[in-house]
Amino acid sequence: MEASSLLAALELAVGGGAGLSPEKRAALGSSLLLLQRDYRFERVWFWGCIQGVRGAYYIAEGLGPDRAAPRSRLYSLNCMEWSLLPPATEEMVRQAEQLKGRFQGDPSFEYEYAEINAEDAERLFEDGKEPVIKEEARLVATIEQIDRAVGIIPRGAFVKTPLGSVHENRNFEGLSLTEAKKLSSYFHFTEPVNLKNKTLLEKADLDPSTDFLDSLEHDIPQGSWTVQLEKGGTVVVLRSLLWLGLMFYHVPMTKQYGYVYFGTGEKNLDLPFML
Repeated sequence: MEASSLLAALELAVGGGAGLSPEKRAALGSSLLLLQRDYRFERVWFWGCIQGVRGAYYIAEGLGPDRAAPRSRLYSLNCMEWSLLPPATEEMVRQAEQLKGRFQGDPSFEYEYAEINAEDAERLFEDGKEPVIKEEARLVATIEQIDRAVGIIPRGAFVKTPLGSVHENRNFEGLSLTEAKKLSSYFHFTEPVNLKNKTLLEKADLDPSTDFLDSLEHDIPQGSWTVQLEKGGTVVVLRSLLWLGLMFYHVPMTKQYGYVYFGTGEKNLDLPFML
C-alpha cells in the first residue's frame, strides 16, 4: 500500500487486532518518505510485516517508472533504519521452500544443512559453498513467493503500453460495487502464467492494454480467497487463505486500493484439506 496514505489505508485493510502500534505507524509515516527521497524511488509501498520468534521484519518496496520492473525491497527491524535486500533468485526461492517453521527475527541467523533438502546440500558441497541458508535470503525468497502468489491489483488500475512497459492508469476511477465483489475483477501483479495458455478465441474478448495479467478466478485451489464487505459495505476486502495474513482492500468508485501482509511468512499447506 502507498506510503503516502499509509495511516488511512491501514484503517481500511487491517482488522481483527492485526496491524501496527501508534508508535510504529508514526515511525513508518516519516521514515518511508525519507526512504523514497534517499533512494530516489518514484513510489514507495509498505509491503507489510513478517513476525519472527525474537523480532519482526517490516518490509517496504521501491518502484520506478515501469511498475512491472523488478521492485527494490528493503527491511527494517525498528521501522526507522532500512537495509536493502538482494534480488530474489530462483535458487533462493527453491531453497526457502524446503525450510519449515517460524522466522527467528535475526537476519544473520543461519539454517544448517540438516534443514535443507539433501540434494541441494550435496550440490552446494560440490560447488564449494557452505551448505547454509541465511535468514536474510529466506526473507527475500518468502517476499517473492507471497508477491507472486497473492500480490494483486484491481482490473484497469494499470495499463501496458505497446512498448511493453506498465504504468498507472490515470483514467482508473475504481471498480463499481458489483464488479468489486467478483474475483475476476482482480489480477495477480506478476508475470502471467494462465494468460499464455488461453486460446485465440478466449483472447479475442480481452483488452491487451488492461487484461495482460492473470485473474484470481482460476486460482488453485478454488476457494483460496474470501471476499467481504466491511465498513458498512463501503470497502471490499479480500483475504488469502493460502498465505494467511495477506489482506487487500478497495474502496469502490475510488482510486483507493492496496494490499498488506501481517503474518509469520508460512504458507498454509493444509488449505486443500480445509476447503
